[in-house]
Parts: sequence; C-alpha cells; structure tokens
Amino acid sequence: MEFQWCNKAFKTITGYDTDEVLGQRGTILIGPDLEQGVHLYIIEKLMNWENFSTKALNNRKNGDTYLQRMGWTHLSDPETGDHWWLCSIIELEEEHRKSAARQDDHPAMADQEIYAKAVEKIHRLEKENARLHELARSVAKDANEDALTGLSNRRHFEVEFKTWIGNLKTHGTEFAVLYIDLDRFKSVNDTLGHDAGDQLLVSVAHMLRDLTHESDLVARLGGDEFVILKPLGKSALNVSSLADEIVHRMQAPFSFDGKSTTCSASVGVAIANGKMDVPEQVVADADAALYHAKSHGRGRWSFFTEEMHAASIATKQLASDLLLACERREFVAYFQPLIDAQTGKIACAEALVRWSHPTKGILAPAAFLDTAAQLGILKRIDEIVFAGLSEALSHFDRAGVDLPRVAVNVSAARLADPTFIHDIKSSGIDPKRLTVEILESVYLDRIGDMVRWTIDELEELGVTIALDDFGTGHASVRGLLAIGPAILKIDRHFIQPVVSDAGARSLTDSIIGIGKSLGMRVVAEGVESEEHARILAGMGCDYLQGFYFGKPMSKTELTNRLDETGGKFWSPKPRQVDNKMARDIS
Repeated sequence: MEFQWCNKAFKTITGYDTDEVLGQRGTILIGPDLEQGVHLYIIEKLMNWENFSTKALNNRKNGDTYLQRMGWTHLSDPETGDHWWLCSIIELEEEHRKSAARQDDHPAMADQEIYAKAVEKIHRLEKENARLHELARSVAKDANEDALTGLSNRRHFEVEFKTWIGNLKTHGTEFAVLYIDLDRFKSVNDTLGHDAGDQLLVSVAHMLRDLTHESDLVARLGGDEFVILKPLGKSALNVSSLADEIVHRMQAPFSFDGKSTTCSASVGVAIANGKMDVPEQVVADADAALYHAKSHGRGRWSFFTEEMHAASIATKQLASDLLLACERREFVAYFQPLIDAQTGKIACAEALVRWSHPTKGILAPAAFLDTAAQLGILKRIDEIVFAGLSEALSHFDRAGVDLPRVAVNVSAARLADPTFIHDIKSSGIDPKRLTVEILESVYLDRIGDMVRWTIDELEELGVTIALDDFGTGHASVRGLLAIGPAILKIDRHFIQPVVSDAGARSLTDSIIGIGKSLGMRVVAEGVESEEHARILAGMGCDYLQGFYFGKPMSKTELTNRLDETGGKFWSPKPRQVDNKMARDIS
C-alpha cells in the first residue's frame, strides 16, 4: 500500500509532512514500540479486507511514544477494481495530559473519566466508520445494479466479463454468452405506453433470474438488450436448453392494465474457449448470432458459426471500405432510360447509385446499401451522387445528344433534410430537367411539416414530382391527393404478369385509370419484352421503363446509345387487340 493523501491532524500527531508520506509504503505507520501481536493483527485484517480498529502504543517520526486508536475502513471501485484503506488515527495520550493535574487528588476518578471519554470517542468514530462503510457498499451496489430490473448493469458486466476472460486464460474455465433482444419492444412502448415497457423489462429480468443459476451472471446492457454469462458444463445441452426456454417463455402474451400483447425474443449464443485467439470477441460473436436469428424470422435462437465469423469480418471490411469510399467520392450514377410510349424516344433517365470500387469494379446497391444504412451514411452517398448529376447533364449536352430530364430517388430522411433544397439550388442543375421520385414508403398519409414544405418548394422551383413503386402497400388515394405528383410509377410486380394474367391486366388498368383521373402521367416499371411494351402502351401508359429498353448504364454508355439511335429506343406499332384481351382489359 502507498499513501495517497493525509490531512493536517495526521501531520500533527505523527510528525510526518505530506511530502514525506505521499507515495511511501504504509509500513511507516508501524513504529518500533508497536507490539508485534498488534502488528500481526493489522496485517491479518488488511489481507482479508476487513474493517477493524486497534488501541496500542506507537511511535511518532521522532521516536516519541504515544497511545493511539487506529481505525481502518476498506473502500473499493467496482469499475476499475482498485482498493483503498481509509486509516484514522486518534491520539489518546492527550486525554492523560489534560487530566494529569487531577490525578494526584483523585487518581481513580481521573482514570475513569479519561477512559470513559476515550471509549465514548472511539465508539462515536467506530459508528462513523461503520456508516461510511455502509455508504460505500450502497454506492457500490448502485454502481453495479440496473436501477429498473436489479440485474447487473453494463458497467458491472464489463468488469465481471474481464474476470471471466481472465479465468478462461489462466484456468481454462470456458463459458457461454447468450445475447438476448426483445423483438417487438418498441411496439409495446408505442401501443401500451412506457410504463408497460418498463414492466415488461422487469418481467423479463425475473424470468431470466428464474432460469439461471447463482454461478451465472445476468445483466441488462440497456434498452431491451440482456446478456447472460454461463459457465460451460460437461454438456452444451445446458446452454441450448436455456436458450430454448427463453424463446419459449417469451412467446407467452404479456398483459398490462387489462391489455395484452406479445413480445418475442431472439437469442444469440457463442462459446468462449481456450482455442480462441481473441476470446474478448465472444460477446460480439453472440451479437452476430443474434442478428442472424433476427434476420431469419425472429422469436428463435442461433449459435455462432465460422460462417458468421467470416460474414462478420466481411461486413466490418465493407463498412471500412464504405467510409473510405465516401471520402474518395467513389459513388457514381448509372442511368436507365424512360421511354415515351407513343414516340419510342427517350424522355428521361433515372439515375441509380453504383459504387465504383477500386478493386471490385462497379457494384450494384444490393452489395452495400444495407451496410451503408446501418452506418448512417445514405445521406452522404445521396449527396455525392446528386452532386455529380450536373456534370453528367453537361456531358450529355456537350456530346450533342438529347436527354431531356434526369430522375433521382429520394428517401423520407432526405426529404426531411432542410439542406436538400439548398443542394438542388446550388447544384447547377436546371430544376426543369429534374424529376424527384418519392418512394411510396415515405408513407404519404403521414408526412410531416418538413416533408410537406420540401415538396412545395420543389414544385415551386419547377422540379417534377413522381411517386415511385406505387402499389406496394403504403400510399392511398388520399395520399395521392395530398401530394399531387405529376407522375405515377406503377410497381414492376403489377407489370410483369400482364402478358399472361388477365387479372393483372385488369388491376393495372385500374391503377392507370386512377392516375389519369387525377391528371397524372403514368409510368410502367419492369417492361421486359416488346409484348409488355405494346400491351402497356395500348392500356394508356405514358412512359415505359425496364430491361427491354436497357439496363442501367454509365453516362458514356448512354451517350453512345443515344448517339447511335438518335434517342429512339423503340418503334411503336398499332396494336391489334383480340376480342378476349379487349374484354379482359375492359
């Protein structure tokens, strides 16, 4: 032990100055006249971390002896594992000196008074020491426990996890990690209120305590995330049975204030063993297994495998590459033509994001968008692609090819971003050559004030508004009326079966009728054959888009295509509709 602090009374009693004791070992408190039995008693108590006190003769710095009461209180920090001893020293000899004048007349009485006062003072200090110790225990408990559930909190879990890892490395004590996440917790909060959510978390904590043993560590990491550290026995069945039972019990309905709902749980399981290069990775492994369970239907558990490990490494590498790609501005626009159904000429080109990877070439969105969304960089990617559109339009104009407009997809988050309008104004793009396609998943019936303002500003600038992927289940006619887009794009899932499915033709015809009745131009997405094109043109679609006219291509490829064809991608012909098809359409 080394001295960390002392007060003025310590210096007065012992004769040591502050700079003489700070950093020195605690053995300087043991004078040559301190009885060896008392010294051994002190050592024993210190080694066992017990609070105690002694009364004995001891020495000051100059060698003088004096009677002292020495009290020791143990303090610790659960987060760091550091320990301290708080030592208080009381000089009892002072009482003798004060009463020395009275000892000749009434020696017995004087001794009694001195003794009584000393005992009273000692008892008072011992009570204070006990109070401080209880306070330290209470603080340590609060620092270790989750206030809502009483389980270990994240801080205590991290401290204990280091201990478990240490035991694994030193003694080979293997253990399992079960990472638990509630699947519909947000829905419980939204439908029943936050009091219900709190009660659900408390119920889950009780359930986890009921299913685990004293040797297990159960913690709430925050929100609706829990984790269990469980010693690995002779059979892995103990771990799998625990995961099974957690999933099973969470399938039962949860009731609060007379209302009932369900909230399943997903569990990820990983094993920490001596063969691991980095056993500290086991919690991240369990989290990866949890993600796997959620992505395969939720309400289930998954065990971490080497395939998940490889996927995890690949995802981390992808995330790192994406962040670097943003810095290097490696995202570019590829263009897919929209064809005028009556003339066959290009009317617009939809700009679709691609990643120009330095070693893997051009990557489609499916290869990186999910990871980009998790990183929160979709807005940055949008900005990079959008910033390149002005240069792309200038490229087409310099090449002397006719591309009247470009269209860009815009997410709900981008529409709610106040900088979006500024980006358009400062981009150098003529707003009249720009179409903004709003994804139907923006939920048109519940748009906020910021989205409404953005749409109004776009229309005032002269930007054309299009509603993309209509029919996928989010928008309604009321939403269409609220937004009033100039263009309605019918989702490809309605378009693809129209060649052979009479029901699909009838449904598509109805959607076209809705758009026309509201004064909108209609685009058919997913046109993959000439038959497709002729049927949909005959049904009244204004524009056609799909692989039949071309897959997304670079600006150079589109320029060459426009130059070769003069901008005409298709030659519409009068379509002869047989009686059966006419009846189907009508």
